[in-house]
Order: sequence, then C-alpha cells, then structure tokens
Amino acid sequence: MNLEEQYDRIYKYLYFRLHDQHTAEDLTQETFLRFIGSRTYQDENRQLQYLYTIARNLCSQYYRDRMIVFNFDEALDIPQLEESEQSLLERISLTDALQKLSQEEREMLLLRYVNGVPVPVISRLYHISRFSVYRRLKRILKKVKVEMEGENG
Repeated sequence: MNLEEQYDRIYKYLYFRLHDQHTAEDLTQETFLRFIGSRTYQDENRQLQYLYTIARNLCSQYYRDRMIVFNFDEALDIPQLEESEQSLLERISLTDALQKLSQEEREMLLLRYVNGVPVPVISRLYHISRFSVYRRLKRILKKVKVEMEGENG
C-alpha cells in the first residue's frame, strides 16, 4: 500500500464528513501520525482498513467535541477536485438525490466510488459481509437513479 496515494483519499473522506478544509487537513495528518506510530495492523491486508478506522474515529471524536451538524450540500464542493462534465441540472439533481440518502449510505458511496476502497475493506469497516456490501451499494445506487429519474422525468 502506497501511503502517499492514500493521503489524498483520506483527506477527501474527512473533508466529505467535516466540510472544513483546515480541520480535514489536521485530522488527515493526525490519522497518518497515529497510523505510523502504531505497530497494530502490520499485516498488508489490514492497513487500509486501519487508516479508515482511525480517520472515522477521529471524525466521530471531532463531532462529539463540537456537536457540528453535517451539511451535504457544501461538501460536494471539495477543493482540488476537477469539475465534472455534468450539466448544472444533473449536478443539482444528483445533489438532491444524495441528500435523501442516510449518512451511512452517502459514506459507503464515497468510500467505494470516490476513494476506490475495496469491498472487503468496507465490509470489515462496517462489520458486515462482502455480499451485504454489494447488496447495499446496489440498493443505494438504485435509490439515487430512481430519485434522479423522478426529478428529470
């Protein structure tokens, strides 16, 4: 596992959850400091899971400490991401569809399709089987598609 590649992905994950650039940068740094400082999970297959577990726990702690409410609208404007070729209307429709998902559903989409986290790692993060992850992702994508078709139809 290349830590440099994962740094940007962990940052995106934390920014998605926090929507604060400086806090996401700080917690990304803290994630890697804790990861490097720990001798736990030296096994290659568990390093990625351990990184996301640390990031998730730091984010949860941040919320507990500050009682901040997440605003998904603003989180779509992640800095340093290239603008897609979608039209403004499609983007608004997608934003609306994503807002109707639960936090966990949005997080699963981010992990799998934005950060490219492998399904086995997601299954260990959520303590569910790989097949459950596949089923949930399929169901979530179907919900988004139905919602977007409903708005555009």
